[in-house]
Amino acid sequence: MFFLTRAITNIRQNVFVNVVTVGTIMLALLIVSLFLLVFVNLESAAENWSERVQVTVYFDKELTGQEQSSLREKISAISGVSRVIYVSRDEALKRFKGRLRGQETLLEGVRSEVLPTSFEIVLKRAYRETVSVEGFVTKLKQIPGITEVQYGEEWVRRFNSFLNFMRLLGALLGGFLVIAVVFIVSNTIKLTIYSRRDELEVMSLVGATRFFITAPFLLEGLIQGLAGSILSLALLYGLYEGFLQNAGSFITFNPAASGFSFLPVEYLSGLLLAGALLGFIGSLTSLKRFINV
Repeated sequence: MFFLTRAITNIRQNVFVNVVTVGTIMLALLIVSLFLLVFVNLESAAENWSERVQVTVYFDKELTGQEQSSLREKISAISGVSRVIYVSRDEALKRFKGRLRGQETLLEGVRSEVLPTSFEIVLKRAYRETVSVEGFVTKLKQIPGITEVQYGEEWVRRFNSFLNFMRLLGALLGGFLVIAVVFIVSNTIKLTIYSRRDELEVMSLVGATRFFITAPFLLEGLIQGLAGSILSLALLYGLYEGFLQNAGSFITFNPAASGFSFLPVEYLSGLLLAGALLGFIGSLTSLKRFINV
C-alpha cells in the first residue's frame, strides 16, 4: 500500500511528464489497436468469403429418395463435410431465374429437364485450404455413382493465396508496430526516470534497498501503461462509432450490415494487459541506467 501511495504521489508531483508518457502509450496502442481492428474484420470477411468454397456433384438424372439418402450418407462419411444440400432440377431452374432477375424472358420455353441435379457440399473451415479441397475431391470421386465434380479449382487457389498473403502482411506489420511501440514507450519513460535521477541517487546514498527504490517507479509505469491503454481503447471506440455513423457519406455500403464489428473481448483484454506491461517493462529497463535492478 505504501508503494502504491508513493507511486500516485510521484504522478501528482510530475503531472506534465506523466501526461506525456500516458499520451505516448495511448497513441502507440491506438495505432496497434487500429491495425488489429482492420485485421480482425478482414479475417472475418475472409471467413465469410471462404464459405463460397464448396464442392458440387452433378447428376444427369433426378435421384430417388433412396439414392439421395445413400449418397448423402457416403459423402457425409468423408472428413471435412459440414453439410450436404440436394438441388433438384426444379430448384436449379428457380435459382437460375433468380440470377436473371429482370431478364426472365430469356428462359421462356426452358424446362427443368435440361438442367442437372446436384449435391452442394459445404466444407468445414479447416478443410477449405487448396490441398484439403483437392484431397476431399479425390476421395469423393471414389464413391460409386459420382463422376462429375466441380469446385472452382482456380478460384480456391487464388482465394487461399490472397488469404495467406494478407496473414503474412499482417504478421510483418504487426511485428513492426510492436517493436516500434516498445522502443517509443521505453524511451519516453526513460525521460521520466531521468528527470528524477537526483532523487534516485539520494535514496541510494541513504541506504534504501533496490526494491524500496524501484517498486514505486515500477507501479507508476504500470499505472501509466494501464491509463494509456484505457484511453486508447476509449478513443478507438469513439473512432469506430464515428466511422459507422458517417460511413454512408464516403462509401457505398453499410459497414454494420456487412459485419464490420468492434474488437472482441479477448483482444480488448490483451491490449489492456499489453499497456500495463509496456509501462512496467519500460520503467524496469529505464531504471537499469541508474540502478542495478
